[in-house]
Amino acid sequence: MSHLLDRLQFFKKKASEFSDGHGEVSRESRAWEDSYRQRWQHDKVVRSTHGVNCTGSCSWQIYVKNGLITWETQQTDYPNTRPDLPNHEPRGCPRGASYSWYIYSANRLKYPKVRKPLLKLWRGLRKSMDPVKAWECIVEDPARAQSYKSKRGMGGFVRSSWQEVNEIIAAANVYTAKKYGPDRIIGFSPIPAMSMVSYAAGSRYLSLIGGVCMSFYDWYCDLPPSSPMTWGEQTDVPESADWYNSNYIIAWGSNVPQTRTPDAHFFTEVRYKGAKTVSITPDYSEVSKLTDLWLNPKQGTDAALGMAFGHVILKEFHVQNPSAYFQQYMRKYTDSPMLVLLEKSEGGYQPTRFLRASDLVGKLNQENNPEWKTVAIDSDDTLVSPQGAIGYRWGEQGKWNIEEREGGGGEETELKLTLINGKESAVPVAFPYFGAEVHEHFNHVDGEAIQFRHVPYRSIELADGSSAKVATVYDLLIANYAIDRDLGGDNVAADYDDASTPFTPAWQEQITGVSRDKVIQVAREFADNADKTQGKSMVIVGAAMNHWYHMDMNYRGLINMLMMCGCVGQSGGGWAHYVGQEKLRPQTGWLPLAFALDWSRPPRHMNSTSFFYNHSSQWRHEKMSIHEVLSPLADKSQFPEHMIDYNVRAERMGWLPSAPQLNQNPLTITKEAAEKGVEVKEHVVEQLKNGQLGFAAEAPDDPQNFPRNLFIWRSNLLGSSGKGHEYMLKYLLGTKNGVQCEDLGKEGGPQPTEVEWEETGAEGKLDLLVTLDFRMSSTCVYSDIVLPTATWYEKDDLSTSDMHPFIHP
Repeated sequence: MSHLLDRLQFFKKKASEFSDGHGEVSRESRAWEDSYRQRWQHDKVVRSTHGVNCTGSCSWQIYVKNGLITWETQQTDYPNTRPDLPNHEPRGCPRGASYSWYIYSANRLKYPKVRKPLLKLWRGLRKSMDPVKAWECIVEDPARAQSYKSKRGMGGFVRSSWQEVNEIIAAANVYTAKKYGPDRIIGFSPIPAMSMVSYAAGSRYLSLIGGVCMSFYDWYCDLPPSSPMTWGEQTDVPESADWYNSNYIIAWGSNVPQTRTPDAHFFTEVRYKGAKTVSITPDYSEVSKLTDLWLNPKQGTDAALGMAFGHVILKEFHVQNPSAYFQQYMRKYTDSPMLVLLEKSEGGYQPTRFLRASDLVGKLNQENNPEWKTVAIDSDDTLVSPQGAIGYRWGEQGKWNIEEREGGGGEETELKLTLINGKESAVPVAFPYFGAEVHEHFNHVDGEAIQFRHVPYRSIELADGSSAKVATVYDLLIANYAIDRDLGGDNVAADYDDASTPFTPAWQEQITGVSRDKVIQVAREFADNADKTQGKSMVIVGAAMNHWYHMDMNYRGLINMLMMCGCVGQSGGGWAHYVGQEKLRPQTGWLPLAFALDWSRPPRHMNSTSFFYNHSSQWRHEKMSIHEVLSPLADKSQFPEHMIDYNVRAERMGWLPSAPQLNQNPLTITKEAAEKGVEVKEHVVEQLKNGQLGFAAEAPDDPQNFPRNLFIWRSNLLGSSGKGHEYMLKYLLGTKNGVQCEDLGKEGGPQPTEVEWEETGAEGKLDLLVTLDFRMSSTCVYSDIVLPTATWYEKDDLSTSDMHPFIHP
């Protein structure tokens, strides 16, 4: 009432004046200020972390009043890891400081919810039958199934009880496992490190019932394929603090202050030590203002820029003035000395595969896995099989390392990088060139699709008595970059201004728009620093390089230059992809928990990219032929055009996981094997050979092969990482969608040879979609059942970011 009176007496509040009328004393109440003061009051402070949209795992002080979170601030008590490194704090960003708003927003989920048409069907049938039978009557009746599947994404949720939703889910899983197989029950959840216990809760449940845990790193396109292509593993890269150990940093496609906010201080602090920094980004982004030099290539042309860097580095630091450190690094840590067979082709030769010990007379005395052991030439001109090849990994002890020793008797080696010995010892070798292809969005530079360059070779005798020519990877690498080594022939660069020869600074300028002088400057500085510091030159690489169809070309361009400069594996050097180092210590105990290894093994895992491409029927609309990206050296007649064929072949040969795996229920297969009195694997092999058993991926539109139940937790799968969202809505969910193009049956195009084609693609494959979340995300909106869960601040868990060395409870 007093506030109302204050307003009514607004013109009577003035009591007196001071400062010659410039100030006044009033009689109004200031009690309104108490609400502001109370906003920041708290009765305790607790420590926690969260992940709003990153893996920073920053530590926060959470201020709590009467059990409610009032606000949060950054923790500043990170322990020092090394005396010569700056503190890890401050960590945290404005996005993280607003996390508590999620907890009390109107979007917060508090109760289990079920889609109304589904719940109505369930309650009606449960009156007269048991849960499993009720679920069967719902999903096997096309009209009933369509009645709730078609309403996905349209709201209409009804509050339910935990007892009821648990019964529905249990009945669905029991029926699916018995009718179709447990590998038709699928689960998706990303980045276990962000909340290890929460991830394990779902993955353990799925593993215990024989369900499938989906991958995440490849699915949302943060796994750079170039890493497994090059090293056979995903991303073994440093933590952000290692930036501070570098002397030369290129931030390539990584907007560090904006997307790596908690780590950005290492980038700025290392400059005080004298490190030079370069940013490569098409726009003048936040990181550009922190660097000494900014290169702005046209979007998507980074591979050309990387090749031009490599051209300069190879020419100046390997051919003209070889760096002793670079040469030794390439000899010891790369496959550069290994020999590659050259096969006669029209116009010359073309490289094929590694020479193997099994190709040679006597197999170089390698009786254990000789077909998996590479061959090189030692300094005394003898052929040797250096230890460290994959053939040494099993069957013998102590040789699965890269010590410079021969794999037989263990003698020390000094492998030859090059076989160069004048023009007489060189032959024309074919290299593919893709830069001449005309494209509406990218510039091209004319040139032959197949370009011959002279490469040093050596003739050797094979086990069958024939003669073969071989070349080292190192010599092939230099020729591929079109470096002139006075070996004769065409298609090598006269100088850096040769704009017609691939991979020169002038050539890339036509494609990227970056000045050739800047390319030469950065390449020289980067390599010179690496030479003087034993590899302390680094590339911080971000999603702007990775989120392209041709991301492997972008990455391999920079990986090559890092290998040429001896940077990978060196502190302060190499490539810093935006993941960092996984924390291995907790994984030993976590793995049995997460995947029920204490109960059965191996667990069922599936790569999500292949799974969704197949089962959301995106392959039915694939317009791109593999022939468009095939090397001009390849025989196109040996390669089917459709992308799905390669996934199916890879699954069949065991190169990729496969789930759902076979076109029959695995429980049935196991039962049949037991009745025959044979092992399951023998029964499966027999059935595959006689054609009575096949892979589910070969007939994705057969109802027997549908994924049936999908569980999503800790993820907004459809909203934030649903590549091909409209196809998922149409074919997986069977609801309204935005698919605008017809499939290959109507529009035409290369059809698969490994997959059975149905004229009408199956829609609504999923019988049940369950999402666990603390907010009503867009995935929840499309789900059949939505279950509320705790936020980071409300549960006990572990967070282990790749970006720093701390494990956060």
